[in-house]
Amino acid sequence: MPKKQSRAQVVLEFPINCSPSILYNYISNASGLQEWFAHKVTTKSRTDFVFQFDDGQETKATLLKSVNNKLARFKWENTTEDEYMEMEIIVDELTEDVAVKITEFCNLEEKREIEELWHAQLEILRDVVGA
Repeated sequence: MPKKQSRAQVVLEFPINCSPSILYNYISNASGLQEWFAHKVTTKSRTDFVFQFDDGQETKATLLKSVNNKLARFKWENTTEDEYMEMEIIVDELTEDVAVKITEFCNLEEKREIEELWHAQLEILRDVVGA
């Protein structure tokens, strides 16, 4: 029997100089996500998304939770029930600095690669929002 791969939760936080309301559009809807996250993003319904990446891979996801100007949580198809990808907008109460907190799950041996990928993607997002 094949050995089950160990899974890891990846949590990263990236400062971004952008208003939460503008940022929310880039993490929660197809046109915004298409600007920085995937080559093409389409919706089949209000909660069913299809992501096409530069390498040609196509993945479906369901928008599990969306809180206006705060967060978007997606569940990728073919992942376990308790795994998700979440992009949360964090605003520091004292400084009003804005950050995006990313939570995702991956195979343990892919953790470093996933972290590097998120760093690259957030650089694209910063460019897109002019931050």
